[in-house]
Amino acid sequence: MKPETRNTLSEKIAQKTATVGVVGLGYVGLPLAIGFGEIGFSIIGLDLSAEKVAQLNGGDSYIPDVPPESVAALVNADRFRASTDFAALKNADVIFICVPTPLDAQKGPDLRFVHAAATSIAEILRPGQLVILQSTTYPGTTTEIVLPELQKSGLTVGRDFFLAFSPERIDPGHTGSSGYDVHNTPKVVGGVTPVCTELAAQLLATLTAHVHPVSSPAVAEMSKLLENTFRSVNIALVNELTLLSQRMGINIWEVIDAAKTKPFGFMPFYPGPGVGGHCIPVDPYYLAWKARAFDFHTKFIELAAEVNSAMPYFTFEQIAHGLNDAGKAVRGAEILVLGVAFKRDIDDARNSPAQRVIELLLDAGASVRYADPFVREFSVGGNVFFPQKTAVERVELTESALAATDCVAIITGHSAVDYGWVVQHSRLVFDAVNVTGNLSHDGNKILRLGANKTIITM
Repeated sequence: MKPETRNTLSEKIAQKTATVGVVGLGYVGLPLAIGFGEIGFSIIGLDLSAEKVAQLNGGDSYIPDVPPESVAALVNADRFRASTDFAALKNADVIFICVPTPLDAQKGPDLRFVHAAATSIAEILRPGQLVILQSTTYPGTTTEIVLPELQKSGLTVGRDFFLAFSPERIDPGHTGSSGYDVHNTPKVVGGVTPVCTELAAQLLATLTAHVHPVSSPAVAEMSKLLENTFRSVNIALVNELTLLSQRMGINIWEVIDAAKTKPFGFMPFYPGPGVGGHCIPVDPYYLAWKARAFDFHTKFIELAAEVNSAMPYFTFEQIAHGLNDAGKAVRGAEILVLGVAFKRDIDDARNSPAQRVIELLLDAGASVRYADPFVREFSVGGNVFFPQKTAVERVELTESALAATDCVAIITGHSAVDYGWVVQHSRLVFDAVNVTGNLSHDGNKILRLGANKTIITM
């Protein structure tokens, strides 16, 4: 090991004179880049989208959790610039990889973005640089995918350059004083060598006061999968109990409210039309795929994913039953899907359960439009279930739009929507997330997932 290489980087981090590069300026990468910029580091952001790069360099933001004024302040101070060219990272002392890690058509890991980023970084890697992978992935990715690519530079890890994994922890829609952001969220980090861990932990400690070093990248990678698989399994549990409770005529929402009065040993999870986003629908499959290499089958985890994946189908069936009880067939019905983001109060629709619900409705012959105050464009299909990629028409939520609809299906419960008003002007409402649970009027119009089925009158 060359002490001067390590010491030089350590001094730059301590003095905040290190330049931080971030590959992938999406929901994870951009908040991270701006977070480091806000505490004094110079930032080089890299993204393949020329449109995003131009927007950022113009002082604007396309991520709701990153205010445009935060970007503009760093651009005007000459501490932030974005590029589409990996060569810009030659001057970076630290490079974060924050690229997507989706599933392929067989629900196996699709690491082409990680591999491409590592290959491109290897071409410009120089002594003294620290590379930190943040993209959620299976245990072993850092050492089995990223490290071999970086070693093609001829440099030695732990001596000439440094490599670590630190999982992203992002809670879109809940940042700021009332939630968690890059400054108050604890970080886990594991390096390929002890020096790698030490330097990465030192850097992350400038961003947040809570840094938890672990013994290896694999431990850090597994910790992220545990966090998200924990949620997947518990969501699946309550979803399965929802199916049972509905058959038994028991309101699952009332059951959960009762159970959560216990002050210990219980954490409430809630049912819904399915799981969405870039973590819960994806991470259990990453872990299950890797486990098979060790002749281990994660039956419990895969069953949870199976239960959650079935919820859009159950949601579709409930909408169909509601229409049927009202004397209306699905074929030819006018359906308005209210909320297509994968969670409330955000504009991210990746892997939203609304996609599969809409596909099923279209396949059954319904006419479907959507309303969402955050999502301006939404498409479904392009997969094995619904090969044709189809843009869904977006409408404003008006009295006339509701009056022209046979059923309003609330899939995502954005807080800005007046659901009492929606029910008042609708013929039939299917509520998958219980945002109408406190409404006492017009109850005969509402069919709720997981609640007692009411008699429908139109």
